[in-house]
Amino acid sequence: MKTRPAYIVGSIRTPFVKSMTDYSDITLQELMTATLQALVTKMHLDGQVLGDVALGAIINSSANWNLARECVLGTTLDPHTPAYNLQRACGTSLEAARQIALKISNYQIENGMAGGCDSNSDLPVLVSRSLTKKLLALHHAKNFMSKLKIVSTFRPSDFNLVYPAVTEPRTHLSMGEHCEKMVKEWHITRQAQDELALKSHQNGVKAYDQGFYDDLIFKFVGLTRDGILRADTSLEKLAKLKTAFDFTDQGTLTAGNSSPLTDGAATVFLASEDYAKTHHYPLLARFVDAEAAAVDFVHGEGLLMAPTIAVSNLLKRNHLSLQDFDFYEIHEAFAEQVLCNLKAWESEQYCKQVLHRDAPLGSIDPTKMNIKGGSVALGHPFGATGARIVGALAKMLQQKGSGRGLISICTAGGMGVAAILEAV
Repeated sequence: MKTRPAYIVGSIRTPFVKSMTDYSDITLQELMTATLQALVTKMHLDGQVLGDVALGAIINSSANWNLARECVLGTTLDPHTPAYNLQRACGTSLEAARQIALKISNYQIENGMAGGCDSNSDLPVLVSRSLTKKLLALHHAKNFMSKLKIVSTFRPSDFNLVYPAVTEPRTHLSMGEHCEKMVKEWHITRQAQDELALKSHQNGVKAYDQGFYDDLIFKFVGLTRDGILRADTSLEKLAKLKTAFDFTDQGTLTAGNSSPLTDGAATVFLASEDYAKTHHYPLLARFVDAEAAAVDFVHGEGLLMAPTIAVSNLLKRNHLSLQDFDFYEIHEAFAEQVLCNLKAWESEQYCKQVLHRDAPLGSIDPTKMNIKGGSVALGHPFGATGARIVGALAKMLQQKGSGRGLISICTAGGMGVAAILEAV
């Protein structure tokens, strides 16, 4: 059976805010459910059965073991709509969109939602492994004496709490610490990072002033605008910030050129052409293709360099060059990460040894990159960033009326996800 195109026909997201601020009393499920409902309302889907819903979060608790389905049941969608969880670190909701698009392309479903969320304000704090084992034993004890014997083994150390951390389990280094290693390898300056961060804020502010986000963000707890975006930042202000991960005179990453811990949720609605036309939905952009890749960061490869591989493979499969795009949405986990990836694509040695190409991929036009703001300025709720980018890029392509866009997202665990969208 031949495949068919899958289209983005709508999207919505919350305003993104710094963690432990405006959403500090809102649960992850409430955040995601409100976002789904906003899209249901926007697309007039009340009472409808969707083909599938794919959602994910990175920082999740065991209580949210069925997060996607519970969120769907909390909306006005028909409860017969199925849903499932997935997780690919910061590429989660882009991976979700990829899977929904594949199902539509293969005639398995006519429509579906893809999205993600994260909230560092709703952290799952764990008890120690030793306390867990003793509590389970206590729960299954048959009589009072058995319970008393178990209680007598409790020790103060059992009550040490375990907090989630953005560190790699195999290296015990934070993402920022890994990035400082990449900075040194690729010789990225602090000024270049600050300049990229400033541009991210400037582009984001300009996009808001032009009304670009008016129909992409819904009002939530009184907010209508991302809380991290700064109209008054400058290179001088960014230069005064202290380093955040390497406190020697060699450190270059700061709170200003890194994406902050962010709370938020985002979702997109995808559909087949027949379904969209029947229901009078606009075909914003076609979801063309996507690719995932990984690097061996445990043995020295740069943690956030996998997008270089994902993009290269994606270009090969679609017979495109790096310059064949009108928009580039490169996720700014750190300004440094973006600059390292760009420099790698320009490196003949890297492209030959790592990407197995005869020539470098070359450079991109910086005026086409993250033109509506990037993650440094808008924020980065881990599971929501992919859907945020897909929705915004689809609108950019619809407004232009032609062309294509490239998405590149780095993730924890040394992975990268890339995708191509095309104007209809």
